[in-house]
Amino acid sequence: MKGLARIPREESNVAPDPRAPERTTAQQPTFRDPAGQLHLTQDRVLRQIHPAAVDATLDFLNSPLRASLERSGDLVATEAAKPVAQETSDGGEKRELWLEHPRIDPISYPWEWTTGQWRAAAELTLRIAGQAVDAGWMLKDATPLNILFAGPRPVLVDVLSLERRDPRSAVWLAYGQFVRTFLLPLAAEKLLSWPLRATFFARDGYEPSALYAALRPWQRVRPELLDVVMLATLFEGKSGNAQKGGAAGSHGFDPALAAHILHKRFARLGRQIRRATRQEQRSRWSDYPQSACHYQAADSDEKQRFVQSALELCRPARVLDIGANTGTYSLLAAQAGAQVTALDSDAGALERLWRSAGKEGRTVTTLVANIAAPTPGAGWRNREQLSLLERLTGQFDLVLMLAVIHHLILREQLPLGHIGELCASLTRRWLLLEWVPPADPMYQEWLRGREHLYGAFTEEDLKQAFAAFFEVVDRKALGNGRVLLLLERSGARGPQTGPNPA
Repeated sequence: MKGLARIPREESNVAPDPRAPERTTAQQPTFRDPAGQLHLTQDRVLRQIHPAAVDATLDFLNSPLRASLERSGDLVATEAAKPVAQETSDGGEKRELWLEHPRIDPISYPWEWTTGQWRAAAELTLRIAGQAVDAGWMLKDATPLNILFAGPRPVLVDVLSLERRDPRSAVWLAYGQFVRTFLLPLAAEKLLSWPLRATFFARDGYEPSALYAALRPWQRVRPELLDVVMLATLFEGKSGNAQKGGAAGSHGFDPALAAHILHKRFARLGRQIRRATRQEQRSRWSDYPQSACHYQAADSDEKQRFVQSALELCRPARVLDIGANTGTYSLLAAQAGAQVTALDSDAGALERLWRSAGKEGRTVTTLVANIAAPTPGAGWRNREQLSLLERLTGQFDLVLMLAVIHHLILREQLPLGHIGELCASLTRRWLLLEWVPPADPMYQEWLRGREHLYGAFTEEDLKQAFAAFFEVVDRKALGNGRVLLLLERSGARGPQTGPNPA
C-alpha cells in the first residue's frame, strides 16, 4: 500500500518468495519502497522486508509506539510471518523477514473517498506524526495512499512509514508530501470545485503553482493557503523548495525545542486542513429519504420489513449495497451483523452515510463510484491499484440493488441481461433488487421521449433476463407499484452463510 515519497532510483528486482502463498488478485507486488514489498493473498497481506531494512523494521515492531498505535486501531495489526534469519548453503546467515497483516476489505483509494474521509485520513496522519515525535520516531511518508478505511474508520497500513528521528531536528521531511496530497486537493475541491475523484490522475498530489494559477488573487492569501500556495509558488526556485518541511539550519536544536517546533507545525497543518475542508455537501440525492414523494410511509415500512426478513433468511457476512444513497439499508444490514460496502456515485449522499456509520459504530465502508463506469486500475501497467470490479467481484454473500435498475436502463442504457450478469459476478449467492415499473414517476421523468425503447419493460422482462443466473425466492409488491425480489444464484444452494461475528 506504499505511497509516494522515497521512490528508489532503481526499481527493486526482488522477486516474491516462491514459498509465500499464491496471490489471488491482479495487483503486482509493490516496488516503490526500498525497504520492502507487499503481496496480497485472498485473506491476508504479506510484506517482504528487504535485508537492509530488517533491523530498523524489528526496532519499530518492538517499540512501545507500535503497540500503542495498534491498541488504538490507528495502525494495522502486524505479526512476523517468517523466520528472521535463515542459514544459506555456505553456512552463512540470510537476513529475511516477512510480516503478515489482516486484509482490510474492501480496498479503497483516495479518489473513492468522501470529503469527510479525506479530512479524517489527514487528521489520522497528523495524529500519528505527533505521537511518533513524542516517542522518538518520525512519520517519513504522509500520503492518503497509505490509509485504508476499516468501516468508517481510517487506518494507517504502512508499518514501514515510521523511522527513528534525530531528536535535535525540527524538520518533517514528509511536510511537502502532506501538503500536496492532502491539503491542496481539499482546498481545490472547496475553492475551485475540482472533484476529489480527479486525484486519480494526480498520484503525487497537486503542485502549489497549479492552484496558484487557478485561484483568484484574494483566495491565494487565505490563511490555509498563504504559505503553501502563494509563498511556495512565489519563492519556488529562489530559496529552494518552500515545502521541504524546514529550512537549512533546522538541525541542532535542543531536543525539547525541536519537538515543540514539530508539534506546532502539525497543529498548524491541522488548522489548515479544517479550513480547507468543504462543509457537509448537499446534493439532489443527499436529501432523498426526506424528499422522495413517490414513497408513502406505508410503502417505506413494507420495504424495510421485506429487507429485514431477507437479511434474517440470508444471514450474510458481507453485503454490497449498490446505489446506497444515504444508507438506510446499508445500516440495516450492518445492524444485522454484516460487513457492508456501500457504493454510490453521489458523494454528498455517501458523506451522510459515512458520518452516520461512524456515529453508530457500524461496519460500513463507503465508496464513491459508479457501478456502470467503475474505477479502472491505476499505476504502473494499471496494476498498482486494482480496478473497482477486481476488488468487488465474488466478495459478497448478498448484493442490494434497491431502486437502481431503472437508473442503469434509462441513464446508462444498459441491457437487462448485462445487468444480471454483473450481479451474478458480484454475489456468491443472494441478490435483492427493486423493480421500478415504467408507470413510476421517476421512470417517467427519465424516459424523455424514449417510450419506444424503454416504455414497455415489465417485471417479467426482468425475470427472464436474470433467469440465466438467478431463481426468484421471494417477492413483495408495494402499494406504489414497485416490486421487491429476492433472488438466489442458480445452483448456489447449500449451507447458509453465518452472520459476521463482528
